[in-house]
Amino acid sequence: MRWPDGAGFAAAITFDMDADSLIHAAGPEGWKNAYAISMGQYGPTVAIPRILETYRRLGMRQTFFIPGWCVQTYPKAVEAILEGGHEIGCHGWIHENPAKRTVSEQAEDLDKSIEAIAKFAGYRPRGYRAPVYQVTNDLPGLLLDRGFVYDSSMMADDDPYALDVSGRQLIEIPPHWGIDDWPPFAHYEEIGYMMPVKGPSEGLAPFFEEFDAAKADGGLWHAVWHPFLTGRRARWRVVETWLEAALNEGAWFATLGEIADHAAMLAAQGDLRVLPFPTYEGSQR
Repeated sequence: MRWPDGAGFAAAITFDMDADSLIHAAGPEGWKNAYAISMGQYGPTVAIPRILETYRRLGMRQTFFIPGWCVQTYPKAVEAILEGGHEIGCHGWIHENPAKRTVSEQAEDLDKSIEAIAKFAGYRPRGYRAPVYQVTNDLPGLLLDRGFVYDSSMMADDDPYALDVSGRQLIEIPPHWGIDDWPPFAHYEEIGYMMPVKGPSEGLAPFFEEFDAAKADGGLWHAVWHPFLTGRRARWRVVETWLEAALNEGAWFATLGEIADHAAMLAAQGDLRVLPFPTYEGSQR
């Protein structure tokens, strides 16, 4: 892909600040599980200040996807993110699984989250990432109806592409599980994740290999991290050391909103891959 100002490739770190919304979304008894809640609370109260200080020192602006419930519950963290000039994207209301919600419930979840973000940020979110990446057949239309420019949930390419949604386009900035920190670091029985936790260097090495591959291909690298996982002390120390070198590798480090705007420009010029949203009329079995 072509990138601004002659950059050889593009890069972005995104954080999903789920906090303890995961525990509450997992079931009606979640509020009783103090240990699990405390693990989630580490994100906005300890990890976010650590991450933001690194970004400040290195002059970076990046993207944070935050459930609306977390925006209301952890206002100090949200205010600090905004003060650093970072982008806030929508990540559902309380990390609910859209695939288990009706169309009207999905719309309600979106509207509540948009309202919460707009109240703090002074703008409506332009980007969306579905909790657990669970994009339903209805969600793209709901997003476009609400003015969203991009989604970051679908996985049909390494680099940004345009989703054709009944004649309308939604920019897709694709993640995948190889750039998500749940597999190496999540150990959360309460929500069904019991991964073998890897050491900081071993767990982060695949992300850095993905970065090198994106550089070689002139594509996009972006990480899907969580403050309460990658923001832990030893892991973030590894990231900081790597970042200090990575910022000199010729990448355009940008927010996902900036990357989406660039992709939309390429789409308008006919220079971006366009894929139809993958809907089927029924079972293919």
